[in-house]
Amino acid sequence: MSERQTEKTYTDDEVRARLAAELPTWRLEDGWIRRTYRTSSWKGTLMVINTVGHLAEAAWHHPDLTASYAWVEVRLMNHAAKGITDKDFALAAKIEEVVQWQPAREGKGLEGTPDKDLRFAYIKYD
Repeated sequence: MSERQTEKTYTDDEVRARLAAELPTWRLEDGWIRRTYRTSSWKGTLMVINTVGHLAEAAWHHPDLTASYAWVEVRLMNHAAKGITDKDFALAAKIEEVVQWQPAREGKGLEGTPDKDLRFAYIKYD
């Protein structure tokens, strides 16, 4: 896409429809698509932040983050386009896929984080 072309931005109604169909745990609020991930501790919060940071840097599309001891809020909006674009939906989908990944459910040999031992608690899955 050339510098002179602007990316398509979606109306609020279009954003809500796409979120409902593609990212039901995300919401539109104050011009941003947002998702709050609940974690089990500061360790889990830092792991989510680092994961989002890696994905954002690889995508070269950077969200705003707010964090506390047991949660991280991710906010996406395309600053250059001044609205929600396909980049926001694509990055949100990748973040959702990676942060919510539960290998044990796939049955491919990875056991995943132990559920019963709180010493290893990481994220509170939906």
